[in-house]
Amino acid sequence: MQFFPKIWSKEKGNPPLDEVLKGIIGYTPKNKALFKTAFTHRSVNSKNEDGVYVNFERLEFLGDTVIDTVVAHFLYCELDQDNEGELTKMKSKIVSREKLNFIGKELGLLDHLFCTGGKDNFGEDINGNILEALIGAVFVDKGYERCKKIVFKVILDPYISLNDVKKEIISYKSVLIEWGQKEKQNIQFLTEKEDSKDATINYYCKLMLNDELLIKTREVSKKKAEEKAAKRAYKVMRIKDQI
Repeated sequence: MQFFPKIWSKEKGNPPLDEVLKGIIGYTPKNKALFKTAFTHRSVNSKNEDGVYVNFERLEFLGDTVIDTVVAHFLYCELDQDNEGELTKMKSKIVSREKLNFIGKELGLLDHLFCTGGKDNFGEDINGNILEALIGAVFVDKGYERCKKIVFKVILDPYISLNDVKKEIISYKSVLIEWGQKEKQNIQFLTEKEDSKDATINYYCKLMLNDELLIKTREVSKKKAEEKAAKRAYKVMRIKDQI
């Protein structure tokens, strides 16, 4: 744990982590070791006195569950006319990886991650992972009620409008396939794994419309490559105007 002072003190032009956290969660944590863990990547290979690896992944797991619980309760109270299926869809949109990544990025959490190697190699998900780890640390430090307030402060109040969320599309691929079936258009996703010098790009997708190439995308996973292609096709073909 000899690296502790490095991430809590000012480094490379960034303000100290305790100042950053006070601005985000509204208080300066006394349990600095806990919040240090929330900003420690597994690449550091740090161990505690018992020889157990210390990184943000356990706190990430906890924070993910806490955010789910707070959001589920919020939706249950606010959308008292919606059934279980509708509530599930709304929760999925609010806690989506894309949305949590965006919020984590907006908060600048990655700037304070302690890791080895370049941070650019981690991909977008690292932003949401740190956010979840931070929420997990707050839960351990202050308990559920204080953590609930911070989830509202950091996620729900500034970034979530229920009216806007209702209009959001969870899966552009599903929408595109449904549109194809309705309009008798043949939609195909031809996705293959490829060798690439860029470690963040592993899959190549060709979206075919009636056996003609419409969109090409490359992404870190098969699912992301196909979803990116579907989203582009949705916009290019103006599917929204046809539904």
